[in-house]
Amino acid sequence: MSCRLLIVDDNENDLLFTRIALQRSGVDYEVRAFERATEALALLSTHPDHGIDLILLDINMPVMDGFAFLQAFEALPARQRGHAVVVMLTSSSDPADRSRAASHACVRGFMNKPLDKDAAAGLIRLIGSR
Repeated sequence: MSCRLLIVDDNENDLLFTRIALQRSGVDYEVRAFERATEALALLSTHPDHGIDLILLDINMPVMDGFAFLQAFEALPARQRGHAVVVMLTSSSDPADRSRAASHACVRGFMNKPLDKDAAAGLIRLIGSR
């Protein structure tokens, strides 16, 4: 099974390490990455046929943080959201962030960086539970 995945993270190193973990996972991930949440949101809203299965979303980003992205994403019409589910991938260990993320219906997980290959391999199970 393949998975179309969108990574939203403002840190180039984190994007690189996440891509490496995904490649080493043994799962066929088709990855698109954005350093700005606004650009990722623009893709989703202007291309309803995006086919994105999973979004890995950082919390702490400039201009639009992960929580602002979640609000905007959930406000999109269902056709533009598609069947994408969200996993927060963050360096935050704040329980309030975990709780806040869980309050969003589209969020299926909360993971700490860096993503390792075993966790990356497990992500595929989340798209089956949408």
